[in-house]
Amino acid sequence: MFKNYQIKNYRFRLIAYVVLLCIIGILAIGSAKESVQGRQIVGMVVGMILMVIFSLIDYSLILKFRRIWYVLAIFLLGVLLVPGVGHEVGGATRWIIIGGDNGLQFQPSELCKILLIVFFAAFFMRHHEKINTWKVLLMSVVLAGIPVFLIFREPDLSTTIVTILVFVVMLYISGLSYKIIIPVLAVSIPAVIVSLVLMLQERFPFLQPYQYSRILSWINPDKYPDYARQQTNSIIAIGSGQLWGKGLNNSSITSLKNGNYISEPQTDFIFTVVGEELGFAGCVLIIILIALIVFECIWIAKNAKDFGGRLLACGMAALIGFQAFINMGVATGLMPNTGIPLPFVSYGLTSLVSMFIGIGLVLNVGLQADRRSGADTIAEEKGLHF
Repeated sequence: MFKNYQIKNYRFRLIAYVVLLCIIGILAIGSAKESVQGRQIVGMVVGMILMVIFSLIDYSLILKFRRIWYVLAIFLLGVLLVPGVGHEVGGATRWIIIGGDNGLQFQPSELCKILLIVFFAAFFMRHHEKINTWKVLLMSVVLAGIPVFLIFREPDLSTTIVTILVFVVMLYISGLSYKIIIPVLAVSIPAVIVSLVLMLQERFPFLQPYQYSRILSWINPDKYPDYARQQTNSIIAIGSGQLWGKGLNNSSITSLKNGNYISEPQTDFIFTVVGEELGFAGCVLIIILIALIVFECIWIAKNAKDFGGRLLACGMAALIGFQAFINMGVATGLMPNTGIPLPFVSYGLTSLVSMFIGIGLVLNVGLQADRRSGADTIAEEKGLHF
């Protein structure tokens, strides 16, 4: 289980980026909702302990139990749909409360994103040579479709989108042929256009009424001011921070956060709090740290000793990158309003601890890195591309 690792191979840079991002998040959360700041600190401590533990466990051993992780993910997502088990908030059943009404909230979909990355890293490694056969492709789509459907049923559209994007990235890195990619794009692009047209006409059968409203208010905020208010206030707040912001925990009467105009400032709109109180400089710092974390994961993937490690690290890079982009896109009005945490910054113990576990797995991939040049290792694997 544990190997004799060399400390010089430990990616302390990656840890430093993650910790710095968490500290910024804790400070912003304390300003947004002080009552939960202590919990976030506890979550960071627990997450760092788990990160260290998972960084020392051989990831190859973890990948061997791929079926167990997949079944666990399906079970956790499926149990939410059992009446009386899942806790409903705002029309969505995404949480399980442990310890009564005031107990700890656990969000299965956050942990399941990590479990699915581990499963598909092992699955694609096992079927790498046959990845372009219709049997393997169909099998992988079905295996991904089951958890995606369960997440969508909560409903949790943002996590559904992120999960699909991570799966597509891992499938592409597995060596998917352009002979398959091009026809799929030829079909999917028109399908997406048709879907968007149906959404605008509120005739798309898979969306809830509130999801239609968010999309329509994003396209035409003046026509749907009630639904657009969250994002409009977020954009105004970020802009009002200017270069250096109004300062954390400020008492300014011009602060939209202080006036309770920002909904869920400690979670979905934490980037808004950063923009208003730390200004453009704070926003850029977060974007740079996210980019550095993604780059470190990709660099570790490039030098991984085997294909499973490469997929594991790339899956985490995709998860962090896409999730951060969607969260910041919502806060700045680049995307329709949808709730998803900003990795390592937003309040949420399940999300924070799960991300730390994922980083721990990436660190273990780095500890067992192939010290030959990336070009040499890639050339040895037929059909592999980044």
